[in-house]
Amino acid sequence: MNVSLSDPVEPLGVVVGALLVLGGLATLLGTPWAYKPGAAVMVGQIVGALAAIGIGVGLAWLVTTQK
Repeated sequence: MNVSLSDPVEPLGVVVGALLVLGGLATLLGTPWAYKPGAAVMVGQIVGALAAIGIGVGLAWLVTTQK
């Protein structure tokens, strides 16, 4: 099977984006608020996990829509 890609870096961007999304979801599903004593740490972890999800989705979208 001979598959030609227009951009050879596109699969890498999609994989990295998916890993960021999975890492963010794993952090949220790991309930960071249950183990950290401080509210600031808890909020920071939640914001960081949501940011990782957003960056991952954005990266995957960016590499698939660039022509």
